[in-house]
Amino acid sequence: MSRRFVGSVQPAPQSAQLSLPPPIVIHTTAQLDTLLPQLLAAEAVAVDTEANSLFAYFHKVCLIQLSVRQPQGINGHDIGDYIIDPLAIELDLRPLAALFAAPQVLKIFHAAENDVLMLKRDYGFAFVNIFDTLWAARILGWPEVGLGAILEKQFDVIMDKRMQRANWGKRPLTRAQLAYARLDTHYLLDLRVRLEQELSQRGRLAEAQDAFASVTSIEYVHRPFDPDGFWRLRDARSLDGGRLAALRVAYLWREEKARMLDQPPFKVLSDQTLINLAERLPASLNELLTMSGFNEGFMRRFGADLVQAMQKAAAGPAPVAPKRAHQHLVRPDESAAARYEALRAWRTARAAARGVDADVVMTNEMLMVIARHAPTTLADLAACDGFGPAKQDLYGPEILTVLSHVP
Repeated sequence: MSRRFVGSVQPAPQSAQLSLPPPIVIHTTAQLDTLLPQLLAAEAVAVDTEANSLFAYFHKVCLIQLSVRQPQGINGHDIGDYIIDPLAIELDLRPLAALFAAPQVLKIFHAAENDVLMLKRDYGFAFVNIFDTLWAARILGWPEVGLGAILEKQFDVIMDKRMQRANWGKRPLTRAQLAYARLDTHYLLDLRVRLEQELSQRGRLAEAQDAFASVTSIEYVHRPFDPDGFWRLRDARSLDGGRLAALRVAYLWREEKARMLDQPPFKVLSDQTLINLAERLPASLNELLTMSGFNEGFMRRFGADLVQAMQKAAAGPAPVAPKRAHQHLVRPDESAAARYEALRAWRTARAAARGVDADVVMTNEMLMVIARHAPTTLADLAACDGFGPAKQDLYGPEILTVLSHVP
């Protein structure tokens, strides 16, 4: 069987096998306004986004891909692929709010959580009626649930993994980027049909719909920079007091420069380079430049200040380790802890029997909620926050039986 290779500029015989019409790139509000009625009239629209988190500190949504069935078709193809460019100056994305909030249109994502969070963060969109092909595949126990693996198995399409590390914030976009981006949504419409049929046949559709609904309710929570984050670096706690103080300075310095240059911190200095700097504690810029793990030109420009700050910190007091977050949590009492462990053992066995990951059956957080609540009836169980009706139908009596055997 021949395979179709997409997402990169390849010799004509390979890429021609795909023979899809080019995606339509949306640069203006007028184009989006023209497209919107078709989207709102559709039964389903496939959605994906691309961001530039590998290349920017202040990362953002850089592409929004949409695929929709065309009533008339395009060059013999019934699916139209649209790539919306949020960075285009003449484009206002506010009209998309109507699509994402439309209850009559199913929005199909693969791994929806990150896309939904980014779109909520950047544009304040609200979401209803989602189908997540990742969650559907996990609930069905598919052995490989990454989009690339699914497209290869289900549609004989091989995507170019190199594009996963592309800079989506850079313009102009290359042909390879456009080819890759459109494939993230093109097959989701047909994939959803296959998954939904299997979910229905196996009695898992309600469980999947509960999972999809939970994705729509997640909210973006800004996590500010933690100046004590250096304690979590590998080998940090093996450093002596002075070098630990130097590590803290280097960690804060990296954050400052990452913000200033709008680069991810790992591209300024890797975590391992921070540790190496603290261990060696260079006494001069020249000594610093003999080390590896950073751009020499960058360090010639900024490194002298870093050396001076690290030397000064090393001569001062050692930083004091902060209390860990879990130390502030209320530990479950002995009875709740016993219920939790019993529920975990049940979940492990149940997941193995179903051939799914443990969190598909129930998350640790949900198990703890149940353990603390100690339900004795199905009504008690239904009152547990986050325990949906599908979980109740699937597991309710089993859970009560497990709990009834805990002393």
